[in-house]
Amino acid sequence: MDLATFLYWFDHLGVAVFAISGTLLAFRKSMDGVGAIVLATVTAIGGGTTRDLILGLPVFWVYDPLYLYTIATAVILTVIWLRYKAFIQQQTLQIADAVGVAFFTVLGALKTAEAGFSPLICIIMGTMTACFGGMLRDVLARDIPMVLKGELYATTCIIGGTVFVLLAPYSQLTAIIFGGLTTLLIRLGAIRWRWSLTVFHDQDGSR
Repeated sequence: MDLATFLYWFDHLGVAVFAISGTLLAFRKSMDGVGAIVLATVTAIGGGTTRDLILGLPVFWVYDPLYLYTIATAVILTVIWLRYKAFIQQQTLQIADAVGVAFFTVLGALKTAEAGFSPLICIIMGTMTACFGGMLRDVLARDIPMVLKGELYATTCIIGGTVFVLLAPYSQLTAIIFGGLTTLLIRLGAIRWRWSLTVFHDQDGSR
């Protein structure tokens, strides 16, 4: 298997993970099947769609509907699995989201780099690819978007994207691996130990 084929299926894996994340949130919100499909789809392709539109590139899933089948398969398998589970923990949703964020940060940065854009734009687009779908998911589900909460979120994508652009001139595969792992480990650490970049404090000093 050559690198291009590996990255293609790696991209499908990222779409599947984010679709699972959207389905889990739909389950937690007691939505129906249509709600699950909408949340899964928005989460899985929202960021990549926004990236392609901004960069003036062909929207990836329009020209390759197999991505839609990947989403449908992920939704169906998740629903079947959830039928044997009485509940879903919030942490499970966060971990699934963290894995998806790691995938899409490096894949978004990679696609931007292959289109000939600068390293800074690669980092921005990698962050947008990773965050925007989840943000739309949370807004539709009437949750505060994870990207706006105190724990490190978009910052992890910026760091992972930076690792990617620094390593990409030497080896794309190495850049993908280390950029993705950096994003994932920092995000998991933020979930576990509530790492944050505190900027604003209560005026009365109560927090």
